[in-house]
Amino acid sequence: MSKAIGMIEFKTISTGLMAADTMVKTADVELIEAQIVCPGKYIAIIAGNLSAVKSAVDAAAIHYEEQLIDSFVLGNPHESIFPAIYGTTKVETIDALGILETYDAASIIVAADIAAKTAIVNLIEIRVAKGMCGKSYLHLTGEVAAVEAAIQKAKQSVAEKGMFLDAAVIPHPDKQICESIL
Repeated sequence: MSKAIGMIEFKTISTGLMAADTMVKTADVELIEAQIVCPGKYIAIIAGNLSAVKSAVDAAAIHYEEQLIDSFVLGNPHESIFPAIYGTTKVETIDALGILETYDAASIIVAADIAAKTAIVNLIEIRVAKGMCGKSYLHLTGEVAAVEAAIQKAKQSVAEKGMFLDAAVIPHPDKQICESIL
């Protein structure tokens, strides 16, 4: 069985808390993050083996479908996902800077996984709806062509769900810009 992560995103805090409780009671999963995000939504991220994570997310999504914004299950997520979420990524230089913005929280993590698996890039940060009125974004770096390919592929995945807001690639950003995001 594979290591996996899953996430639920709900419109209300009370439903989100009940759904998170349902997930951890449904299967042998670890609740690795559960919190209120802007604008008063609730997210919960779990980890475990793929079948357990899928069962837990499905149970919460089906039982509380009316308040569900989005959910996902990722088998074998890219190893750079969690350092980017927690802001612990170590990046020395930025050759090109890729930025992707979404309207929701769940799609940015899926997009980051896709980007990181598309080309040789380093995820710098994944901001999950904190202080952004429910929007989310990611920053990544690498060679210009790699960043362009990663952002394009991630953008396509987000656009399919109607959650794409904006994206950009900055080749060789100024030192002051790099310092502002590192």
